[in-house]
Amino acid sequence: MRWRIDWHASLSLVGTVVKYLALTMTIPLFVAVVYMDDIWAFVASLLLTAAIGYALEQLDPDPDLGANEALLLVSLAWLAAAAVGTIPFLLAGFGTQSTVGLSLASPSAFVTSLINALFESMSGFTTTGSTLLGEISFDRHSHALLMWRQLTQWLGGMGIIVLMIAILPELAVNGAQLMQSEAPGPELQKLTPKIAETARALWLIYFGFTLLYICLLYGLNLAGMAPEMNLYNAIAHGFTTLPTGGFSPQADSIAHFSAAVQWLVIPFMAVAGVNFALFWHVLRGEAETMLRNPEFRVYAGAIAALTALLAFVLFRGAAPPLEALGGTTDGVTENAIRQAAFQITSLLNSTGYATSDFAQWDDHARMLLLFTMFIGGSAGSTGGGVKIVRWIVALKAVRRELYTSANPDVVRPVRLGGHVVDEDAIRGILVFSMLYILLFGFAAVFISLDSARIGYQLTALEAVSASLATIGNIGPGFGPLGPFGSFLDFSNYSKLLMIFLMWIGRLEIIPVLALFISKLEDSG
Repeated sequence: MRWRIDWHASLSLVGTVVKYLALTMTIPLFVAVVYMDDIWAFVASLLLTAAIGYALEQLDPDPDLGANEALLLVSLAWLAAAAVGTIPFLLAGFGTQSTVGLSLASPSAFVTSLINALFESMSGFTTTGSTLLGEISFDRHSHALLMWRQLTQWLGGMGIIVLMIAILPELAVNGAQLMQSEAPGPELQKLTPKIAETARALWLIYFGFTLLYICLLYGLNLAGMAPEMNLYNAIAHGFTTLPTGGFSPQADSIAHFSAAVQWLVIPFMAVAGVNFALFWHVLRGEAETMLRNPEFRVYAGAIAALTALLAFVLFRGAAPPLEALGGTTDGVTENAIRQAAFQITSLLNSTGYATSDFAQWDDHARMLLLFTMFIGGSAGSTGGGVKIVRWIVALKAVRRELYTSANPDVVRPVRLGGHVVDEDAIRGILVFSMLYILLFGFAAVFISLDSARIGYQLTALEAVSASLATIGNIGPGFGPLGPFGSFLDFSNYSKLLMIFLMWIGRLEIIPVLALFISKLEDSG
């Protein structure tokens, strides 16, 4: 067996990506200077990351990407981002009580700390939101380290490769294929004649929504409606809402803030699950394009219907679930609607924020939330999961098969928004769905058995939620993995599996598997 790929070219451009990631560390470094904590850790992280990037670039000074190299670049770039993202976690952990901090007590402690740091970093860049930090507080973790944790999600939200295409001309040549491999969803809509302009348009829309959101959050603070939402918290949550990431520097997530903040977060989480190309059309005065889009209509309808259903479930049994976080029975109707709208919007598009410990809710509410996790956001959004458009096309394909079985002489194409869906696209969607379910099921069984091996008691529902939370880039699960819980107690084997699931889930499985399956051939 031999490799049919110029890996030098791919790794060289991975080095370019890493070098630019080093620049982003100036943001937490600035925070470190402001709060006078972990300054040296981020100076060292920045220099080390830049050195790694520069060294990789030297492998091929004039890289030429083909189809194979493009696939390898996308896959390795996300691994490299997560790998260098561990550096601040490890360095900031020296001499602290950080649960991901590096310990030199023994080799096994070193390995565990390294895996924990990689888990946290991969969860950040893939916008998963699962965490190993356990108790999150500024007494245990510096403002700078928690801001880096937030920033990793913002960088990963719209896509690291999409950002690089927008600013690096050498990547724009293969930009369409690179974006197709990285972009969430089964299709890529080219908005402008040049793919680099499309990448810049998407990132500008993403940046604009983030800036608007931060200003509104801090505005609530200035208006006296959210005293805890200071500028640090506003920026930190701005970095993790639009990418549907879900990390928060507060241990109790959005439940830490007032109802006014929670109501503001809901529409921005919903926005993050919409295909960002539709906003480009809206800005051009073509709002009807969004309103006619079948995926957008189903997405909005799913949020509305599931919110109404969950609000009914919560209202019917209001006292247990709504008081699970020490809440109040005052304004039960408003509370039920707010909790339902927040959790449905958060979990449907994989944000993972929480305003209540839904892991403690009754079985009906938790099963409804588990169903919601399977849906996913829109193609071209920052949301995770299977994606709305895949469900639409798969259901239409099933209906066609049932119809043609009864009417074998009829030719009936699958249509979406008035356009015929290509048969190759349908086959790709069905293959993705099968692989997603197989990997999800295998991982759930492995996590359950491995947890039993080490004496970590998980119910079947909790093991299923752990698998779904990571491959779907959703974040929280049920039981001890809930929105205020942690994945810290899993074994290293389960953590490594979940790191793989987050990586392959963010790249939507097929590009990674295609890389491993099709790039090897018999040498003789």
